[in-house]
Amino acid sequence: MHHPPPPRRRLLRTALTLALIAVGVATVPVLATAPAHAAEQGTGFGTWAPLSWTGWHGSMRVGDVHTYCIHPGLPVATGTTTDNGETSDVNGLTPQQLVSINHLVTTYGQTDDPVQAAGVGWAVKAIVDRDTTLHSWGYEGDSLREAIDGIMRRASPENSAAVQDRAERYLAEAATIRVPRVGGALLLTVDDDDPTRGTVTADVDPDATGGVHLDGAVFADTGSADRTAVTPGTSYPILASPPANSDGRPYTVRARGAFTVRAAAIRSFSTPGQQESAGPAAPVRFDLTAEDATARPVRFSPRIQTHARLEDGRFVDEVLFSSGEGVWPRRADGTFVTIRARADLYRTGAFPAESPEVPGGLQPIGHLELTTDPTRGAGTYTATTDEPLPGPGVYTAVWRIERADQDATTVPHLPGRFAWVERFATPAQTQQLVAPPPSVPSPAPTVTPAVAPPAPLTPPAASLAMTGLSPTGLAASGTVAAAALVAGVAALVVARRRGAARA
Repeated sequence: MHHPPPPRRRLLRTALTLALIAVGVATVPVLATAPAHAAEQGTGFGTWAPLSWTGWHGSMRVGDVHTYCIHPGLPVATGTTTDNGETSDVNGLTPQQLVSINHLVTTYGQTDDPVQAAGVGWAVKAIVDRDTTLHSWGYEGDSLREAIDGIMRRASPENSAAVQDRAERYLAEAATIRVPRVGGALLLTVDDDDPTRGTVTADVDPDATGGVHLDGAVFADTGSADRTAVTPGTSYPILASPPANSDGRPYTVRARGAFTVRAAAIRSFSTPGQQESAGPAAPVRFDLTAEDATARPVRFSPRIQTHARLEDGRFVDEVLFSSGEGVWPRRADGTFVTIRARADLYRTGAFPAESPEVPGGLQPIGHLELTTDPTRGAGTYTATTDEPLPGPGVYTAVWRIERADQDATTVPHLPGRFAWVERFATPAQTQQLVAPPPSVPSPAPTVTPAVAPPAPLTPPAASLAMTGLSPTGLAASGTVAAAALVAGVAALVVARRRGAARA
């Protein structure tokens, strides 16, 4: 059977009470306190009075808060009670004691179930001072269950076993509650091969809860810039992108996080000459920020359009550089990223068919190369073969831009394994060089022999001359018919003249 403590123990307890009160007055920091209110009977078992044969085992209500005694053996706080606010400085209680108490009074203590409230009350007192909790009512053993049973048999015997079970369970659970780490860090990473990708990780206490907001990026799995219920230590993939009004300069991703952890503190209530009690302390909030250590380069897909011509026996190509995204990236100093493009020049005997790839077995007979100007970026550039073309044929150039050809400052701006290759024999890239016609020797000039002036004609000869024939020519004919014809013509001329004279 359990009995009230003997008079000598009561004297000792009174002395201890006065000492604890003195220590409390000396160590509690000056806080802005709420107006005092009389504590009211909460949820539990026993007698609501400062001192009684059974005591009070459960909660006290101050306003709408259930509070629990933290000094076993002191009178129940039925008097005017002051709300001292949340504090982590409570008469020398350790952070582990405070976080355990706060867990119990927050998780289980705000209840109308008397068994639950009584279990919390016994567990809280045992956390603060197990020895005093066991022996304040005359029990001299070392079993919490037996100490509870000795009192609960008087206050509510039918609930004694249930209260014992709850108290033991709550104590065991409270022992697993760690003192949380307040604060931490957000960690941002950038993928080496793709600056638009990376991760964000919350390096905070494992029990912390909260969310993260991204500026300049979204979470890869949701497409949202916000994430709630972030799991501490988990790396979440992100997708970054430059601002909408970006001029191509490198950009920075920023992250903001808001987290809370269980407080290693209590909401402290005090009643002069009676108990101090613990109410739930709100979780501790802390904010974290982070940003990229190095700005992320703007990614783009450069491409070219070409138009070739032949000039002075050389192959001349007008090459227009542009960006598939419409923005040509800049470096941090404002200059444009440079792109190197190369072309192979091919010759065929006839116009080849256009195709995505160079026909197998066809070897280049020349090369062209261009690098964009850092002060210009996109635009048209001209490339010309160094030497005249080797001879007649159909010439076509095939340009390409490859990530492996770029300098170290350009590579981060290109997608991994980036390559752009022009189609073979596009009409704008195909030109024919025609062989000149063979040379023809000039004909020798014709020499005309000099003709001697005609000798004076006798009348018959003169008449013959009227025919347009010469005697020499006539004789040369060697034919009688020709002579007769000439004679007839001459006679006709003479007759016409005589007729003209008579007229």
